[in-house]
Amino acid sequence: MRYGLFAVSICILFPSLRGYTQQQGDSLLTNATLSNVIAYALKQQPAVQQALIDEKITDMQVKAKLADWFPQVNFNYLYQHNFQVQTSIIGGNPVKLGVDNTSALQFSATQTIFNRDVLLAKRTGSIVRQQAQQQTAGTKIDVVASVSKAFYDVLATELQIKVTDENIIRLQKSLDDAKNRYDAGVVDKTDYKRATIALNNAVAARKTNEEMLKAKKEYLKQLMNYPLHTDLKIVYDSASLEGEIALDTTGGVDYTKRIEYRLLETQHKLLETNLQYSKWAFIPSLSANGAYNLNYLNNEFSKLYNASYPNSYAGLTFTFPIFQGGKRHYNIKQAEWQLKRTDLEIVKLKNAVNSEYSAALAGYKASLANYFAVKENVDLAKEVYDVIQLQYRSGIKTYLEVITAETDLRTAQINYFDALYGVLSSKIDVQKSLGRINL
Repeated sequence: MRYGLFAVSICILFPSLRGYTQQQGDSLLTNATLSNVIAYALKQQPAVQQALIDEKITDMQVKAKLADWFPQVNFNYLYQHNFQVQTSIIGGNPVKLGVDNTSALQFSATQTIFNRDVLLAKRTGSIVRQQAQQQTAGTKIDVVASVSKAFYDVLATELQIKVTDENIIRLQKSLDDAKNRYDAGVVDKTDYKRATIALNNAVAARKTNEEMLKAKKEYLKQLMNYPLHTDLKIVYDSASLEGEIALDTTGGVDYTKRIEYRLLETQHKLLETNLQYSKWAFIPSLSANGAYNLNYLNNEFSKLYNASYPNSYAGLTFTFPIFQGGKRHYNIKQAEWQLKRTDLEIVKLKNAVNSEYSAALAGYKASLANYFAVKENVDLAKEVYDVIQLQYRSGIKTYLEVITAETDLRTAQINYFDALYGVLSSKIDVQKSLGRINL
């Protein structure tokens, strides 16, 4: 019997285990492009998952409120033992009214015909759901912006390491040339030592970038909720990367595209409905109710349920508020002030969006100008280095000038990738300020 239960348990659990294994396998990216990384983050990020859960919770809350429109059926059971039965005087004689033991089984039902609470729930259900969906959209926008910036940051660091590797190869060749010249007695050991210093600096810079890359990858994995202790190898196309820096800056700010603005609009609608709800405080409520009771009466407990004395009824309950101590007036004023406060929130948001857009646009234009300047510097520095390197080998230039040219080239290359990351990052800021982050 025990083995049979064990086998049944395995059969029941096996699909779950298989699903878990599949989920673990699917949690690794084999092609970590930017679009795939964003899609992964939107699926795995706890903040997004919490927002989706909040949507489901909101939907259940709305349905729970709307459930008050349906009949409410209840069952009640009562048992009561009277130690002293009530006595009344009838015709001058004391007479006991009742028995020692009473019990009742009650089936009751109520049906709301009209009530301002359920009317409010019906009118605001779709708006509340819309608000939850907008909050999810806001969370997704933040995730997309953060993940995109982190992705570009990792990419820029990887490209810097690649440039440093090229510099190390170049410096190692220069070191070998200087060593050969020194061994041949053509130059003194100064050139050889300078080449060694430059190479050591490049190796140290590469190590620094490698450590920075590890930290930046961990941050990106955190934003993605990527599995720990697994490597994330991002994939990119250098040619298309430069094509992504372009941005149309001719249009102005459209507040209606911002998710924050749409959330405030939704909140404003809810507050308008709440104001109307407060004004409805004088409206009466009407409900139907009925019950069927089985009453049991007997002085002896053992014979209590031998016979029942049923009764039943049905009726209407009409409630009209006459005086509430000024509550309706105060609630209306409170709802009106809440509406005015939300109007000011919208004004404040417009000012903030305009300021945010101006700052983001200025940052983007500055980064773009810096990018074009630095990009030209790379070509110039490469040309200067090649010329000085040839002149050095011809004995025209000193090795110090070679080191200086090589340093200028390395600095220009590193600055280029920093500038490229700056442009792409500032572009995301502009798109977010304009509400153009695509989900």
